Amino acid sequence: MTFTLRVNDRVADIGREAWDACASPSGDPFVSYDFLDACEASGSAVPREGWAGRHLSLADETGRVIGVMPLWLKGHSQGEYVFDHSWADAYERAGGRYYPKLLAAVPFTPVTGPRFLAHPDADAATVREALLQGALALTGRLGVSSLHVNFPTHDEWRALGDAGLLQRQDMQYVWKNGGYETFDDFLSALSSSRRKTIRRERREAQTGLDIRVLTGADIEERHWDAFFAFYMDTGSRKWGRPYLTRDFFSRIGRTMADRIALIMAFRDGIPIAGALNLIGRDTLYGRQWGALEEVPFLHFELCYYRAIEFAIERGLARVEAGAQGEHKIARGYLPSPVYSAHFIADPALRSPVADYLERERPAVDAEINALTDELSPFRRDLG
Repeated sequence: MTFTLRVNDRVADIGREAWDACASPSGDPFVSYDFLDACEASGSAVPREGWAGRHLSLADETGRVIGVMPLWLKGHSQGEYVFDHSWADAYERAGGRYYPKLLAAVPFTPVTGPRFLAHPDADAATVREALLQGALALTGRLGVSSLHVNFPTHDEWRALGDAGLLQRQDMQYVWKNGGYETFDDFLSALSSSRRKTIRRERREAQTGLDIRVLTGADIEERHWDAFFAFYMDTGSRKWGRPYLTRDFFSRIGRTMADRIALIMAFRDGIPIAGALNLIGRDTLYGRQWGALEEVPFLHFELCYYRAIEFAIERGLARVEAGAQGEHKIARGYLPSPVYSAHFIADPALRSPVADYLERERPAVDAEINALTDELSPFRRDLG
């Protein structure tokens, strides 16, 4: 077949219908047109913030778009959650220029999902190969240092490794639904000490509060106003400058409300804390959290326990709670591998990075196994 590959500055240049014809079959909310367009149209992921869209669209002989790829020209490594700052520092100390670089990812979202999106009527492997070759060709044409694919699916990661990209592995924390019908069913799978601890934490967190899970039409602009205040407070304390604008939340609230679970805590009718989740086909994805009042264990209640309850009620298979925080293990979220793949143009940088990744991957595997064996809260007699 003859393909036409185009580079687009915004997902809006490709259009909702064409983009979602390729993205929707995955069931992944983060690669949807509405989420990515909200990132761009809200001013959150735009050139002045170091995110310049170079999204690829692949058309067949009839002009129909059969594949798309979210791709960015990055002027820094912020908002990615796959950390290559040491690579950049070493390269620039040696006289190289690491930035700009190309990045296939969802902005500010360390969530595994497809990065090579194929129309269901097209051959997925063929589309992936064409998009990858297009991204590599663009890397050369722009003269940038590297191409990075962050948080691809495991199948994509394997294919990228077969194509010669360097493979990296890290870990996140995931709760898996063991066919539970209630939260108590989940608790019954834990050791007695963990059951007691979780029940105590929940009692203390809930005292004096009204906790609600809002989705669809229940989410109003006043809720986004409150949540943005939580988000800004957390961001200013943790990393200095939050990435997402207030307009971003209004945009996803208008276009994706049925795919959002906003868990909020109220005291005397006033919102004091919240956790934002997005709903996928079989997964609940925990994203931002924040609070304006310190309440013991409220973070665990909103981000972990209510998310588990929601997943059980909806029959979802997983809750992904993101990276960092071994405290998640005690709440039933076990370490699980996540992936990235990297093409580095200059052999002087590629060779030492490859050597490092060869050592890092087995170390990550060993850490996942050790954490699971040593800290798992699940009853040993359940296997």
